Amino acid sequence: MRYGEAALAGELSFLGLADVFQVLGGNNGTGTLRITSKYAPGTGLIYFSNGNPVNATIGSLRGIDAIYALFGWTEGRFEFHEQEVQVEHAVNNSRMEIILDALRLLDDGKIPKVGPPSPETLSVSPAEATAWKEGKGEALPVIKGPLIDYTYVVNEETYHGGETIAAEGGHGTWIWVILEGIVRITRETSNGPVTIVNLGEGGIIGNLGSFLRHDHIRNASATAVGDVQLGVLDAERLFSEYSCLSSKFREFLLSLDSRLEKISDRVVELFTERDKLSELIKDKKIVIKEGSTKKDAFVITEGQACVARRTPQGYFPLLALGKGDVFGFVPFIDMGHEPRRASVLGSKDLKVNKLDIGKLQEEYEKLSSAFKGLIENVASCVSVTTRLAIHLQGGK
Repeated sequence: MRYGEAALAGELSFLGLADVFQVLGGNNGTGTLRITSKYAPGTGLIYFSNGNPVNATIGSLRGIDAIYALFGWTEGRFEFHEQEVQVEHAVNNSRMEIILDALRLLDDGKIPKVGPPSPETLSVSPAEATAWKEGKGEALPVIKGPLIDYTYVVNEETYHGGETIAAEGGHGTWIWVILEGIVRITRETSNGPVTIVNLGEGGIIGNLGSFLRHDHIRNASATAVGDVQLGVLDAERLFSEYSCLSSKFREFLLSLDSRLEKISDRVVELFTERDKLSELIKDKKIVIKEGSTKKDAFVITEGQACVARRTPQGYFPLLALGKGDVFGFVPFIDMGHEPRRASVLGSKDLKVNKLDIGKLQEEYEKLSSAFKGLIENVASCVSVTTRLAIHLQGGK
């Protein structure tokens, strides 16, 4: 079917499907609503006649089941094209019935959500944390990523349950994307291995250092949980994309990569009941207060800072920041840190330069989906690992 110019278009993150239904209903729209998302294969199609949905398709689903499934898409783009609709009228429910039923099913958890990881999907419950402390890594949530641009995959590999994909302490520049299955990321400690995160489809094994440094030493192990299909990503192509970025954006990426390593180190410390950062907040002043709505980001030029979470017992330090590290509000990622969920405290000699987050956003938008997926994967891992550190400290 050919489509002309869209009569209505936008992002689901701004205008949800329930609102789109209301707009089309209020205008007695007749035509086809196309929905796409980098987190889902295929295109969702919903057919409208005089403002009411009459049929839909997504994958193998048809009719009302397809509509309900599309209500679970929290990220994606929609386009409504006015045209004659010549499909079977398979949906008899009214527009409002569909909206109310779909929202109820979403609340009940009966419609899978499709989109970037949210704070809820990255959360670790007390029960999960207890099981994790007992060595049950499977208790942690599985973090999935967006669908990868397959043109970045240069080879496929298969691993079976228990097989090591990458070993902590080993050298390697390969980066994999998980095509099927689950991979467990662990760190070695004096008390035995500790699970850092479980990665599912779309998750990335490896970090920026994997293709930036030829002598890169892996700081965690990756093990297949059951049968796993992996795609080897084109590291040269990713490096070429990285080398074209501005120095400020590269600075941000290296700082993000460093955060993941530092918060992983923090979990290892706490898991072995060693707290090397307890004195980190001493003699430091608040630079960004937890819960702040200010949209500023900075890079450290002198001095030190630390990211800390507020607890009933006071500030709990998560990690240290130094020269070249970036902190503050970054519009395209959520690490579960400042400004919403953590504070930044700085030393008396702290000096910073303010970053132009508008320019960072512009550069981010121009990145390939593969590179965006790498960034999102690191941010999600930082968020989950932070929650583990807080549970080990005794907080929630």
